[in-house]
Amino acid sequence: MTPKLTRLSRAAVLLTASALALSACTGPSGSTDADEGGAETPAAITLGTTDKVTSLDPAGSYDNGSFMVMNQIYPFLMNNEPGSPDPLPDLAESAEFTSPTEFTVKLKPGAKWANGNDLDSADVKHSFDRQLAISDPNGPSSLLGNLESVEAPDATTVVFTLKVANDQTFPQVLSSPVGPIVDDEVFPADALLDDQEIVSANAFGGQYVIDSYNKNNLVSFAANDAYNGVLGAPANDQAAIKYYADANNMKLEVQQGMIDVAWRSLTPTDIDDLEGQDNLTVHKGPGGELRYIVFNFDSMPYGADTAEADADKALAVRQAAANLVDRAAIASEVYKDTYTPAYSFVPQGFTGATEPLKEKYGQNGGPDVEAAKKLLEDAGVDTPVKLALQYNPDHYGPNSGDEYAMVKAQLETEGLFEVDLKSTEWVTYQQQRVTDYPAYQLGWFPDYSDADNFLSPFFAKDNFLSNGYDNDAVDSLIAEQRGEVDEAKRAEMIGQLQDMVADDLSTLPLLQGAQVAVSGSDVQGVDSTLDASFKFRLGVLSK
Repeated sequence: MTPKLTRLSRAAVLLTASALALSACTGPSGSTDADEGGAETPAAITLGTTDKVTSLDPAGSYDNGSFMVMNQIYPFLMNNEPGSPDPLPDLAESAEFTSPTEFTVKLKPGAKWANGNDLDSADVKHSFDRQLAISDPNGPSSLLGNLESVEAPDATTVVFTLKVANDQTFPQVLSSPVGPIVDDEVFPADALLDDQEIVSANAFGGQYVIDSYNKNNLVSFAANDAYNGVLGAPANDQAAIKYYADANNMKLEVQQGMIDVAWRSLTPTDIDDLEGQDNLTVHKGPGGELRYIVFNFDSMPYGADTAEADADKALAVRQAAANLVDRAAIASEVYKDTYTPAYSFVPQGFTGATEPLKEKYGQNGGPDVEAAKKLLEDAGVDTPVKLALQYNPDHYGPNSGDEYAMVKAQLETEGLFEVDLKSTEWVTYQQQRVTDYPAYQLGWFPDYSDADNFLSPFFAKDNFLSNGYDNDAVDSLIAEQRGEVDEAKRAEMIGQLQDMVADDLSTLPLLQGAQVAVSGSDVQGVDSTLDASFKFRLGVLSK
């Protein structure tokens, strides 16, 4: 029987098991499932989420929902053990700078894909070359801004040549959303691959393979016996992710034991309600999430492609908005302080973080209507400023509607703005945000635990936002800090960058959030994956 038929047979079995797991409790605490011979196997784990998958192709998505699945199914050169923000060799046997601009990786010999194909240096080179060749606007290729070239001199050696020497972030980049390694016999070099084709090809090399795939409804996983990385064998043999359009349904099903873990995004009220229930545990981990408004420099009021294009007036509009928003009110009234006000582009807790927005706009972080008025008047901007503002109601949780209703009301204070507020569901939102929205909501979940990850993807040339922002001095300093080996000097540069981009305001940070998951009280392992690597590992969960 071919590997494909073997995989499909297992898919049918697991799909039945997953359906049972989703329709009733999988058993009391400590229970296990039995195979046909009566031997006990670890109970299957089901996680619920309102996040959505954009694409399983690592070159075609750069969002939390897609990366959540990729973390389970693809190998990485460097990866994070649960509980640690520090990357370690995964598919790699060793990884180190062999010269200031060369990072050399030695692979473990004899690695295989789940479909039986060899997993070697050709796959690694192919994976990074195609990220740069495809450069999809919704993909993570901007994280490779410092990559000059990739060479594979033999089957177990990969040499990355970097533009900036001593890149302190590069090992982290290899563990990030741009880092999944893909099968060069399956994934084309210059085009994205459809999700179902990936699943049919069994092109997996992580802790799990996908056994059945119903996009944004149910994904079922089985442990991958071919995986030999730093994460080890998963604590469960089978796992599933169930997707919800409505967080209320997810709350109900975790209460009833129909899913084991609810992860992104329950409302603050839901979390508060669930915290006192004996059969549930609320888990909280370090926060790195940042939520903000993105301005499109081409289509925003007075943007470069508008009839009234004027860069100075466009800047005044952005700065006026920064003076009008009341972050503390949003954090308290909408999110019950499960989020905190964000006054910078790097969240508090990261090395080098400062709070320039508190100093430059508003009154000690609060709104300042008179300052906003003066900015608009001095720039000759007619009021009300008509601003089309888009937000997303599913990916960032149902409270986004209340959040952006407050933002609209704050901007419209004393008639300074007239906000046309609209919402779009995530899959469409991801496709339209670059081209169709003058200003829009976005959230950032760190790729790795370093302040640079809040700077390079947003403010370097050819950044992920593709919003028209381009500042040569910022771009130069981003590259310089990345290669600075003196920690104190690098932290100072990161502070300077935050100050510079606060003047330009291509994005307007609003809130910083924590990681929160709710599980059945019989589920172990959740706390160990809510760490500063910001990767959720199904493989640590058991019951």
